[in-house]
Amino acid sequence: MSPPLHGIRVLELARILAGPWCGQLLADLGADVVKVERAGVGDDTRQWGPPFIPAVDGTDLGAAYFHSCNRGKRCISADFDAPEGRALVHRLARHADVVVENFKVGGLARYGLDAATLRASNPRLVVCSISGFGQDGPYAARAGYDFLIQGMGGAMSITGEPDGAPIKSGMAIADLFTGLYAANAVQAALLRRAATGEGATIDCALLDSQVAMLSSQGLNHLVSGRDAPRFGNAHPSIVPYDVFPVADGHIVIATGNDGQFRRLCEILGDPALGTHPDYLANRGRVANRAPLTAALHALTSRREASELLAKLDAAHVPAGPINTVAQVFADPQVVARGMALELDNPLAEGGTTPGIRSPIVMDGVRLASPRPAPNLGQHADEILADPAWGGAGPGAAASGAETWDPTP
Repeated sequence: MSPPLHGIRVLELARILAGPWCGQLLADLGADVVKVERAGVGDDTRQWGPPFIPAVDGTDLGAAYFHSCNRGKRCISADFDAPEGRALVHRLARHADVVVENFKVGGLARYGLDAATLRASNPRLVVCSISGFGQDGPYAARAGYDFLIQGMGGAMSITGEPDGAPIKSGMAIADLFTGLYAANAVQAALLRRAATGEGATIDCALLDSQVAMLSSQGLNHLVSGRDAPRFGNAHPSIVPYDVFPVADGHIVIATGNDGQFRRLCEILGDPALGTHPDYLANRGRVANRAPLTAALHALTSRREASELLAKLDAAHVPAGPINTVAQVFADPQVVARGMALELDNPLAEGGTTPGIRSPIVMDGVRLASPRPAPNLGQHADEILADPAWGGAGPGAAASGAETWDPTP
């Protein structure tokens, strides 16, 4: 069975993370994604190392960072300042279903490659513009970076210990979630196009995404009028839902209801704690967070992690270890689900490039493109000759110059 986006052509004019993350997900779903990078420069993240992917010739294939968000794509390079480079992008856009771009607001207009111009020559085109702050508003012209957005969008104000400094997430959550929102929007636009024949212009902003991700914390503020404090690893609305000390480290215990809490106390050897009137219901446990947490710490710190986790699992009390990244990829569930990829790549030392698959499984098929991240301009000849992208087919000149139509 063909993947769900088989036959969809995506032109990616994006770099760093949010735009490429969107493009990678679309590639995993079966789209033919052609990434256009600036000639001689390429995506900034090609240099964001170490570590770098070793090449068979003793050089490298770029930073692991680049490979983390550009798997599944073909690549061609273009000089946007040269007429032939702009003409190439126009030609590819005329044959594309989707363009994903993350230039600064107005940045593509100076090259005549803005959404309005591209859609004028291809009305079925879906153009997804990803920016820091959106296409309008007082901050529209600003450059947006994940770290700044986590701060401006409220995420850092609710992350960290109560008496410590605000902390950003260890992952680039604003970039990653914006890429996911963008991919979702692109697919919705394609569904609408199937019914109407018309493309769409999509405006996805990192700040909008970060504000949307505040979810319950944001709505708590809108309902109460109060700013959410930092709770460290604890949950603002559920207790106990935190990191707990054990004799050999720390574990996570995440009770979600009163029954789970009572079973937790029984396993910890203090069933009376589970029936104490102050702690019977979650509302009381939240109101009495400090004394209850201190009592639970005293109990959990006497137990070994493996022994306690086994008993909690048997009693259906949600709990788990705090794994390092190395332990994650050795975890039997992660191994069973095939999250780590080894992609055939004759350019790489050892003949393969590692990857992490998309988490989507459809009809039992784990959706992940088998194509490794490309070298800069690696697929120029085949893209220029590809009839699906306006090429003349096999045997077209390698330069492709005669296939370029300079008319926007």
